Amino acid sequence: MEINLYILLIILGSAIVTFVPRVLPLVVLSRITLPDWGMRWLSYVPIAVMAALVGQELMLQDGKLLFHKNLELLAAIPTFAVAIVSRSLLGTVVAGIVSMMVIRLVFP
Repeated sequence: MEINLYILLIILGSAIVTFVPRVLPLVVLSRITLPDWGMRWLSYVPIAVMAALVGQELMLQDGKLLFHKNLELLAAIPTFAVAIVSRSLLGTVVAGIVSMMVIRLVFP
């Protein structure tokens, strides 16, 4: 298999663009001490990212905002309830799977 220079440059460029934003903050932030307010702020980043991903997946279908006939949104209600009460990742995943399975059986 022949590697074209153009393809090689794209692969190397993609590797650099992927590597730098992940490693640079790690290197910089490992050498400094952040204030307490900065650490508290950073603790909310994973939750905000997860909420954005889940919210988009629940609310959008085919690029359009959809509230009616949205089975995923309906299944999310008991799933969120289990997550809040149990604080268990395994329990939440099982509740989500079972909720979606029951809803798809009831509403084919």
